[in-house]
Amino acid sequence: MLMAMIENIYETMNLRITETAFELHLRKIYPTRNILSMRETETVSGQDCLDVQKKTDGSVNIIGEVATDPVASWMIQSAQVASKFTLFTHHAKTFPDLVTALRNSMLRAGVFKDERTAEEQVVQVLNFDIHLVKDFRGRRYIERVTECIPVEEKNEYTFDHRKEKTLEGKLEKFMDNATYYFTKTTNRELYKYQNILEYHDGEYVITNKISDNNIREMLNNMDDTDAEEFIKFVERNWHTKVARYEGEDEEDIEQPKKRGRKPIVQE
Repeated sequence: MLMAMIENIYETMNLRITETAFELHLRKIYPTRNILSMRETETVSGQDCLDVQKKTDGSVNIIGEVATDPVASWMIQSAQVASKFTLFTHHAKTFPDLVTALRNSMLRAGVFKDERTAEEQVVQVLNFDIHLVKDFRGRRYIERVTECIPVEEKNEYTFDHRKEKTLEGKLEKFMDNATYYFTKTTNRELYKYQNILEYHDGEYVITNKISDNNIREMLNNMDDTDAEEFIKFVERNWHTKVARYEGEDEEDIEQPKKRGRKPIVQE
């Protein structure tokens, strides 16, 4: 599937490939594309390859397979600073397992010492997870598409204790802030995830709307024709007017309510 996805990336975007062993062979499949493939050797490390790629005007970084701890650190680096977006493969069974596996790889590689900090970095670079399965009949298909939504840090402390006239009132407001602080430090939720598409009974159905932030980011990286088609797709399937810019409010499109999941609407 990773090979096939290249066809849908604009040809103006330069592709930079890092693999531990050459498996994708994208330059043979797409000979007209600007593709630079590298792999580590006994004298050149994968980190050196990534450092060189950062200087080659790449738009898309592709990591063949995140199977070891060092490769996981390469993926995080390339997704943060070296490209518009990064594609990679992994063998996690669920989305929480994917986050946990990448977090643990970052810790074992020595990139981070704190679990929470490592998980924050992982969550920031995971936008969508396309999960493939192979059933016992030998069929391969996409089981679900999952979106990762990082939970933003909000400062909800109050200074209401200043308005209190009694000591008891001030202590009560202080305890409210203290309770909120300890809740944030001990049980803070770093991310949420939701399935956008699911495979049920031989068809793909929509289960949740893509978050507003990811919709805007996707539109910002589309040409005018694709952007208009994507806006129509969102309006047909989720019945909302798309907010093109941050700060705009989305408008609901009135539609008759239906029970159950919504199948994909196509023209």
